Amino acid sequence: MRRSAPTLALFLILTGLAGLTACTAPDTEPPSAPTGLTAQAGSATSVHVMWNAAAERDGVTHYQVFEGERPVRELPAEKTMVDVTGLAPQTGYSFTVRARDAAGNLSEAAPAALVTTPAAKSEDRTAPTAPATTTAAATGPRSARVSWTPSTDDTGVTAYDVHQGGVRIHTAGPGDSGTTLTGLRPDTVYTFTVRARDGADNSSPDGPSVDVSTPPASGDGPGTAPADLTAAASPGAVTLTWTAPDTGRPTAEYELYVNGRPTTVIQFGAGSVPAGRVEHRLTVAEPTGTQWAVKLRARLPDGNWGAFSAERRITLVA
Repeated sequence: MRRSAPTLALFLILTGLAGLTACTAPDTEPPSAPTGLTAQAGSATSVHVMWNAAAERDGVTHYQVFEGERPVRELPAEKTMVDVTGLAPQTGYSFTVRARDAAGNLSEAAPAALVTTPAAKSEDRTAPTAPATTTAAATGPRSARVSWTPSTDDTGVTAYDVHQGGVRIHTAGPGDSGTTLTGLRPDTVYTFTVRARDGADNSSPDGPSVDVSTPPASGDGPGTAPADLTAAASPGAVTLTWTAPDTGRPTAEYELYVNGRPTTVIQFGAGSVPAGRVEHRLTVAEPTGTQWAVKLRARLPDGNWGAFSAERRITLVA
C-alpha cells in the first residue's frame, strides 16, 4: 500500500518518537546500599551517625536516615554524617540509611547500627580535659589515622570528636584512642584536632593540632601544597612563612585565605621569586583580639591553583 506524502511524514514522526521513547526508558535501578554505617552516642540525648560515601557511578543525590522504621533526616549526597538529637537517655536505638538517586530510586537499607545512649548526668557543667597529645599519619591518598591520649572527666567521657578546619568530621567512642578517617583528598594538607565530650554534651578544649599530608594519587605527580606554614602576629602585622611546593619551576603567586575566604593574591615579581623557604609580611588594621585562620595555595605552571597548605590560627595584636 502506498502512503501519501502527509501520511508518510506523520508515520515517520510517530515511529521516530517511539524509537526515542525506547532509548530513554525510565531509570528503575536503585543504587547500592550504603556501607560502613556506624552510630555513636555523643551524649545522653544525641547519637552521631556516619557512613561511607556512595561511588560516583551510583548517581546518589540524597541519603535518608531512619531510626527503626521512622525517617529522621534526609541529607544531600555530599553529607555522610548527621547528629540525631532529642533522644532519651539510657535507651537503645537502631539506625539505618538508604541512598536515593535522581530518579527517586531507593536503595536497600544499610545493615542497622545499634547504639544505647548513656544515663543523663544532672547539673554536670564540668568539661573533660583535652587530649594531651595528638598524632596522625596518612595511610593512603584518601585516608589517615589519627590517634590521641585519653581524657578524664568527673562523670566519664562518652565520645571523642575529630575536627578539621573548625568542623567536626568524625566521632569515636569513649574507649577509642584512635580512628581512621576516609574520604580525604589526595595531595592535601589537613590539620586535625580532637576534643573529648561527656554525657551532658560538655566538650573539652582542643587537644594539640596535628598536620597530615595525603600523598598524590597514582599518576598525580609531586605534591602541590605549600608545606610547614607558620603564622606569627606582631603589632599591626602578620608574618607568614612556608616552603614552596615543587611544581617544576619557581612559584610566583599564592592565594591567601583568611577565615575560609580568599583575601588576596601574594605575588613576587621577576627576579624576586623565592625558592625553598618563603616569607611574606601582611599589614593589618583589625583590632587586637581578632581571630584569623589562615591558609594558602600556589599557582601551578598550568595556571590552576594547587592544594591548600595546613591552616594556622592566630590572634591579632595592636
